[in-house]
Amino acid sequence: MSRRRGSVSPFFCFVRDQLPELRRRGLPVARVVDAIPHCHQAWATHNLGDPVPASLTKKMPSVTSLPDALAVSWNNDEAVVTDIFYFLDIYSHGKLPSQCELRFLPCEIGCVRYSLQDGITADFHHFIEPEAPPRGFRYHCQAAGAETHKIPISGFHLPRTCYAVVLQELLEFAQPATGVQPRFFCRSNDRFRISWCLGRMATVAGIESSLQLFAVEDLIVELYLKKFLKEPSKTWVSRKLDVCLWDFSSNTRCKWHEENDIICCALASCKKIAYCISRSLANVYGVPLTAAHLPLGVSHCDQSTSTRIVKLDAGWQKTKAESSGYDRPFGAPSRDRRFIPSNRDSPCGVKTLLGVKEVSYREEKSLHF
Repeated sequence: MSRRRGSVSPFFCFVRDQLPELRRRGLPVARVVDAIPHCHQAWATHNLGDPVPASLTKKMPSVTSLPDALAVSWNNDEAVVTDIFYFLDIYSHGKLPSQCELRFLPCEIGCVRYSLQDGITADFHHFIEPEAPPRGFRYHCQAAGAETHKIPISGFHLPRTCYAVVLQELLEFAQPATGVQPRFFCRSNDRFRISWCLGRMATVAGIESSLQLFAVEDLIVELYLKKFLKEPSKTWVSRKLDVCLWDFSSNTRCKWHEENDIICCALASCKKIAYCISRSLANVYGVPLTAAHLPLGVSHCDQSTSTRIVKLDAGWQKTKAESSGYDRPFGAPSRDRRFIPSNRDSPCGVKTLLGVKEVSYREEKSLHF
């Protein structure tokens, strides 16, 4: 009778997956047993629920409290509208399991410089040279990309930039003339991915960085609170950022995604955050809208009460029509109506009157096609 093999433990799998990285660091680890002494600390970190490798934790972006950071500079409305923010997104070839050393493979980065007063004043974009996916996960990464940004892992005809150049140019792009530390914002659901990618690129490139990365939902809440002394629900704010109003607007996506009519684009993700804030809060702070705030043809269009949201995920499409008050832009009073307390059509916990309506998905397409 043959001897039954015992089951492989999670720790064994974890150590086995670390072998390529340990060998790259020059450690003499021919077998799994040789690597065990070098993996105890990383395994303990993994079990504590922190999927970020220990070598990256010292180079992750700062997570300073946003209200504390803004309290220093927001003394009046003028300080608010002239304050400069950077909206950042990094796309990846899928998300890998926590036992993999590579949780993400960065493939595209986008960033915009923005203020309420001037709108988008500069943008930054690169396709990133990705690392090789872990053994057995190549198809997983290819499929994830094919369902979203459609950037191929290999054989891409456009130039791609290495980690060191991407980070160096990003830091130069965000270097303010006043010497104040730049503040980067992203969607809260994307924060872990972007932080991990920044940390990974910094580690591989050997670049120390102390970027401050905040959730843009917190920024919007603070902008709303500063003006109206009322705090909207973060869930409500998040829904406002999910609108697809500008998915097909010109000069929003990078050239390659625009030419191939692909919605998912890291640069477009950043620009749409800026558009959403401009459309909702520029007039509130007395700032006239320009082509730097919104794409041409959108800022003054007649809008209907129905918003049609198209969500694409894993090869399936879900279309949802909504026409409730929650589909109206946050904090944007109607031109001919004053901001007055009301219990109708307000975000959770806030009594406001919101009078601007959304453009329907079908109507918006008719504007640009």
